[in-house]
Amino acid sequence: MAKFRPLHDRVVVRRITGEEKTAGGIIIPDTAKEKPMEGEIIAAGPGARNEQGAIVALDVKAGDRVLFGKWSGTEVKLDGEELLIMKESDIMGIVEKAA
Repeated sequence: MAKFRPLHDRVVVRRITGEEKTAGGIIIPDTAKEKPMEGEIIAAGPGARNEQGAIVALDVKAGDRVLFGKWSGTEVKLDGEELLIMKESDIMGIVEKAA
């Protein structure tokens, strides 16, 4: 990825694509698929400043799998890869890996 560092409480997310077939084995064309609402954090900013001026670190970090809202973020293309830039507040939660 290009040298891109998000500022404040913003994160860069790569969408994680799901299955391209239905349970019955029907292949879903790209035009009919909804964009996934799950992704992996690629980069995270240092955090937002609170009222006292201190930086409050983000709860997410690079490598976390997260869920976000359907219309969250701004789509950008870096090095030919489609990514999303969004505020941490647009993220609904972290998907924990099963032990």
